[in-house]
Amino acid sequence: MLVARSIGLFVLSALCEIGGAYLVWLAVREHRPWWLAGLGVVVLGIYGFVATLQPNAQFGRILAAYGGVFVAGSLLWGVAFDGFRPDRYDIAGALVCLAGVGLIMYAPRR
Repeated sequence: MLVARSIGLFVLSALCEIGGAYLVWLAVREHRPWWLAGLGVVVLGIYGFVATLQPNAQFGRILAAYGGVFVAGSLLWGVAFDGFRPDRYDIAGALVCLAGVGLIMYAPRR
C-alpha cells in the first residue's frame, strides 16, 4: 500500500511540476496571456508541497527518485500536449530512469 501511495504521489508531483513549467513556457515562449505564468508558478509551488507527502523521510532520496519520474513524465507530457514523438533512445532513457527510481525508492533495505 505504501508503494502504491508513493507512486501516486510521484505521478501527482510530475503533473504539478511539468504542468506548472509548461504554463510558464506557454506564457513566455509562445506569447500566451501573462496570467498563465502566474498560474504556473502557483502550480510549481503546489509541487513542492506534494513532494513532502512521500512516505519516505529522506529528502535526497525522494528528490533523486523524482528526477527519473520527471524525465519519463516530461516525455509523456510532450507527446500528449506538444506533438512530440519520442524515438527509441528517448524511450530507452526513460525506462532506465524509471528503473533507477525503482532501485532508489523500493529496493529492500534494513
